[in-house]
Amino acid sequence: MPDVAVSSAVRPAARPARRVGVRELVPLLAGWQDRPGVPGYQALADRLRLLVLDGRLPVHAVLPSERALATASGTSRTTTTAAYRALREAGFAAAGQGAGTWTALPNEPAPPSGDPATLPWPVTTTGRRGTADGRGDLSSAALEAPPQVHAAYVAALADLPRYLPGHGYVTAGLDVLRERVAARYTARGLPTAPDEVLVTSGAIHGLRLVLGETVARGDRVLVESPTYPLALDVVRRAGARPVALPVEDGWDPDAAAEALRSTGARAAYLMPDFQNPTGALMADDVRERLADVLVRAGCLVVVDETTADLDLRGPGAVAPAPFGAGRRPGPGAGVVHLGSSSKTFWGGLRVGWVRADRALVQRLTVARAADDLASPLVEQLATAHLLDVVDTLLPQRRALVAARCAALRGALAERLPQWEAPVPAGGLVLWCRLPLPRSSALAAAVRDLGVTVTPGPRFGPDGAFESRLRIPFARPEADLVAAVGLLARAWHGGAVPGAAGAGAVPAGAGPAAL
Repeated sequence: MPDVAVSSAVRPAARPARRVGVRELVPLLAGWQDRPGVPGYQALADRLRLLVLDGRLPVHAVLPSERALATASGTSRTTTTAAYRALREAGFAAAGQGAGTWTALPNEPAPPSGDPATLPWPVTTTGRRGTADGRGDLSSAALEAPPQVHAAYVAALADLPRYLPGHGYVTAGLDVLRERVAARYTARGLPTAPDEVLVTSGAIHGLRLVLGETVARGDRVLVESPTYPLALDVVRRAGARPVALPVEDGWDPDAAAEALRSTGARAAYLMPDFQNPTGALMADDVRERLADVLVRAGCLVVVDETTADLDLRGPGAVAPAPFGAGRRPGPGAGVVHLGSSSKTFWGGLRVGWVRADRALVQRLTVARAADDLASPLVEQLATAHLLDVVDTLLPQRRALVAARCAALRGALAERLPQWEAPVPAGGLVLWCRLPLPRSSALAAAVRDLGVTVTPGPRFGPDGAFESRLRIPFARPEADLVAAVGLLARAWHGGAVPGAAGAGAVPAGAGPAAL
């Protein structure tokens, strides 16, 4: 029987959003038959169920026909038919007349209530990260301000008098900041003029503006799975429908091409530089192929570079050029870049930017004028000064983050050795793999101990990733070690069903162990 509880009243599954072909599915099934004593249909159903739980197989995706899967996987149609039936009975698949069989999740959660304590994404009201005993916020991937931030504000106040005679509403952003942002893009290999930059109140604000001007209600938007939850919220609030592109095992241009063909997605949201939450870095050859696939399909690519500065690969690592460098950016079939000061410098600045072609920047500026008029001048001036010293600041910032990452991984290895915590190439978070799909239960249990974490399903476009947990390493090392102690207490203390005493999944146990 599946380890995940299934209600007797499973909600009607949503109609499928895309198709998964045998060329995409069969490689994910590798080794499914290597379970002596387990009926073939059950082994196949277990592997498919695990792929859905892990997010490697999108939810609401049409599976290959029973005959096609049987032929491609070298088994009988009787086996695939029984496997699909087992999936439907467990709530991990649904079927419709003429629509085939598609993946689903049992007991898909209802929207959260307005009570902040029940929200799957914590609401921070104090700005404090936590205490030395580990309690507090273990959900926010944002660092404290470095000393350079105070110095930048002092310099910004000295600059301010020259702007006081004006009305202060500079909707597109101060020229001095746009010039520095443009110069940095140019230095990274993407020639940019100041009028191709719009200053925003953070990257998410920029995403909201871009989608508001380029995506119509009902359009499909390709999003990574897992991905940044607040970006998912923006996609949905724009009236668009997210289409999952699994990326835990890397970005697959062929899978992206198939998703575009089957859904007609008009836009894509990507984080190729130290992806949140996996911390992965897209390889140069994949960048070229994926950019070609998306742009040729007429898909607007929105690239979030929020974490691009936090490279943890060590001295000498060569940063890749911005995604799509050399291709025409714009609203039709190009690439738009989002940047932010939050991860590099400090979240309290609330300054971000959009890099796009002039025509789109002008449209976004008009739209922004009806939104919040402009960003605060002092924060823009401070960010401009910080960009002047960014090359000096970044080595210090990266060393700090690397030490905290190592401390967190060390504490997890000691206290929760059955968890997997792959080393990220960059960013501010670990994407942990739990031996049981208990992420939501763990988040609830550890909250009772005074720690706030965000469960894995919050990062899935379709609610998968119950066997994943994102843990930022933004807090001081001692705080992280103490927080892991509380996570271990919650995991082993009996509040998480099935987790007490749970060890690592035995080698060769296969998906049924989950």
